[in-house]
Amino acid sequence: MTLANPSPTLRYTAMRIGVFMGCLVFSAVLVHFGLVPKGFGDSNVIWVLLLAIVLSAPLSFVLLRRQRDAMSAQLVEKVAGARAKLEANKSQEDSATQQ
Repeated sequence: MTLANPSPTLRYTAMRIGVFMGCLVFSAVLVHFGLVPKGFGDSNVIWVLLLAIVLSAPLSFVLLRRQRDAMSAQLVEKVAGARAKLEANKSQEDSATQQ
């Protein structure tokens, strides 16, 4: 993993944060210009955050599919490696107890 080629997990996380920040700015602009209600009383910040979360979730699901699949493949490889190590350690322990 280098700076030019970050891990798929870091790339997906950074892109997900970017999508959320874009939706946050978009939501704030909509609320500022009155295209979306401002919320009740002093709840404007919470309303804008919730609106950004609701907007960013489906966008991330659709737009970041390739990055999510790459991250998933990386995690599957790591889990398979950990399982292989565990099996190797188990067989090593079994052979040591049988002697």
